[in-house]
Amino acid sequence: MILKIDNLGAFFRQPKISPAYYDLVDQILSCESKYQLLSDSEIKDQFNSLRKRYNVSTLESQNIIESFALTREIASRKLGLKHFETQILGGLVLNDGKIAEMKTGEGKTLVATLPACYQALSSRGVHIVTVNEYLAKRDKELLQVIYQSLGLSVGLIRESMETIERQYNYACDITYTTNTEVGFDYLRDL
Repeated sequence: MILKIDNLGAFFRQPKISPAYYDLVDQILSCESKYQLLSDSEIKDQFNSLRKRYNVSTLESQNIIESFALTREIASRKLGLKHFETQILGGLVLNDGKIAEMKTGEGKTLVATLPACYQALSSRGVHIVTVNEYLAKRDKELLQVIYQSLGLSVGLIRESMETIERQYNYACDITYTTNTEVGFDYLRDL
């Protein structure tokens, strides 16, 4: 059977980004002046409060706005890196389970902190998967100050780890690992 596609351009067309995402970006940015006035411990308390009401609240978009804005503020303080509008937009797209393509140097590492912190509110664990162990270790070490400042635990899965170590790290709120390790651990049923 031969499949003929006459219009490949339509197949590979860039999807349009929903205006709802841009509205959320504006609302996240509007929180900046309010959260800049808070101390680090007040930001952590605010994030923990958000975590406690995560399952109870029906206002998911408000939780996303607060989580992203708090994460953005703590990243600015601890790393001197503030998420740009396009990075917030990428985080929102990822948070919805969609693919966000970004070029080298556009800040994928920082973008991942936004949906990771929001999804960690559920207490079900978040896995950030990279292509190699160097990147997993680098990103975990670089970004753990953000996560820990918000009261989240962060782990790392490495090839040389024993089962008990792996289980401990998988139990963290956010776990960095490689696609290979996730695959083999899945097969080992860890």
